[in-house]
Amino acid sequence: MLSYEDCLAFCQLTQAEIDAIAEHEHIPQIVAAEFGNYLLTAPDGGMRIRRIILDDIAAARARGDSAHALALKLILSEFVKRYPPKGKAVHDVKHHSP
Repeated sequence: MLSYEDCLAFCQLTQAEIDAIAEHEHIPQIVAAEFGNYLLTAPDGGMRIRRIILDDIAAARARGDSAHALALKLILSEFVKRYPPKGKAVHDVKHHSP
């Protein structure tokens, strides 16, 4: 039987990125790890994960949780560095607030 730590080791996402997906989708972390890893194989998967994190940022702002919104912005920044939008260099990527 695989543990959560085993799944995390196989996943191409960080713990923080998995947490953001779990928060957005209202699913357990282990399911979020599988879902996020699956999304990375889809042609638009990186874009979908960026949108998930942006939605989480908007939700945190809406409830007045600026600390969580800031943490999510850092998670988004690191994700975009590792998975820039196709056809764009990392320095071309601009973060827009939702």
